[in-house]
Amino acid sequence: MSRDLLDRIDQRTRLAGHNRLALLLFRLGTRQLFGVNVFKVQEVIPRPPLFTLPQLSAAFRGAADVRGRTVAVLDLARAIGHGSPDDGPEPRYLVVTEFNRTVQGFLVSGVERIVNIAVEDIHPPPDLGGDCNYLTGVTRHNGELIQLVDVESVLAEAVPRRSEAGAIMPLAHGGAAREVLVVDDSRVARNQIRQVLEQLGLHATLLSDGRQALEHLQQLAESGRAPTERYAMVISDIEMPAMDGYTLTTEIRRHPALRGLYVLLHTSLSGVFNHAMVERVGADDFVAKYSEHELAQRITSRINALQMAA
Repeated sequence: MSRDLLDRIDQRTRLAGHNRLALLLFRLGTRQLFGVNVFKVQEVIPRPPLFTLPQLSAAFRGAADVRGRTVAVLDLARAIGHGSPDDGPEPRYLVVTEFNRTVQGFLVSGVERIVNIAVEDIHPPPDLGGDCNYLTGVTRHNGELIQLVDVESVLAEAVPRRSEAGAIMPLAHGGAAREVLVVDDSRVARNQIRQVLEQLGLHATLLSDGRQALEHLQQLAESGRAPTERYAMVISDIEMPAMDGYTLTTEIRRHPALRGLYVLLHTSLSGVFNHAMVERVGADDFVAKYSEHELAQRITSRINALQMAA
């Protein structure tokens, strides 16, 4: 394992251990400050020349050649409806990101810095009665408001996901626990996982953050029922407010009544370091978002193992 890879793993586990989120801060032609999880960012470069590709969705401004690789490019301000196309100068920087098994670029006006924010200081976006689906949270740094952009939702709107070919077959009934605890702050992601579980014939309990999940499991244990008897597994996102998936996994492993739970981390963060992260935080497995058949295969493998042991 390379020294660079070890450094990246250590950086992420240190942040997870302190329940902190690293944000790249940027602007979109106005004074308003925005942020995105820095671990989704590969690099930031001056805006390169763009060219057209026939197969690109109309939502894209074009494509760019980034180190010999063709990268589809979205104008982030236009994608989230932040101002009209004629407001301000053209974006000057390209933020190259990798998540959900794809690489894409977002044009932004200016890039500020990277900051570490405690997840308890990240709050749900305000309900302004409008369409704020592009926001995943808000926080402050040095007194300045930061809006956290859900780039996954932005990309999903630009490129609607198609259902994968082939049906997911229900599991055979057995004596093992047939309920799964799903923890994800994205309503879309929770529903995607729930649909897979329902096709497999499994029940789902859906929760929106790690702290809520931990409290639920602790209360279950205190009531006298072993969480491992109710839940076949926990499927948890990594990036969540209040408590991230790494910290949730660590707390589960520390608790005598919870440590036997099987934890699968379901993450949009790509990269080979995820395999090492599984071992470092004590998770049993991980699967990158989003392949419903791969997720179904991992769930099926876990249920089959339980039924064989029953």
